Order: sequence, then structure tokens, then C-alpha cells
Amino acid sequence: MAKTDKLPADIAKMSFEDALKELESIVTELEQGKVELEKSIEIYERGTQLKAHCEAKLKDAQARIEKIVVAADGSVGTEPADLD
Repeated sequence: MAKTDKLPADIAKMSFEDALKELESIVTELEQGKVELEKSIEIYERGTQLKAHCEAKLKDAQARIEKIVVAADGSVGTEPADLD
């Protein structure tokens, strides 16, 4: 997986939703099989960069999620969610 600090600047600035939309477009284009080999390789590489960006965005969001916990004494608090 590519590191986000190695991503092209245009991808690094993208929102999760925009990156996912472009990634879906690339997948559709490759699945149709009408792209020349060199162009396929080029957009596949961009797709891997977009995938890495989306994964990093999701991981960041996951780290910020907290779950509500009810303690044995009935008090309510929060703790980091363990989503792995």
C-alpha cells in the first residue's frame, strides 16, 4: 500500500467521497476492457493511489470514533472504539 505522504498532491487534497468516486470510475473503465494497455497501467496505478488515500481516510475516521460505555456503577463514559 502506498503511503499517503507519497501521493500526488491532487489525490492528497481529495475528500474520501471524491477519491472513492474516481476510484469507482477507474474500476468501471478497466472492467470494460476497452482501454489500451499503457493507459490501463497508468489508471491502475492511480487507482492504487486512490485506494491508499481512501484507506488512510477511513483509518483516521476510525481512530476518532468513540463508543459509549456503561460502567459497572452505572456511570456513562466513552472510550476509543476497538474496531479491528
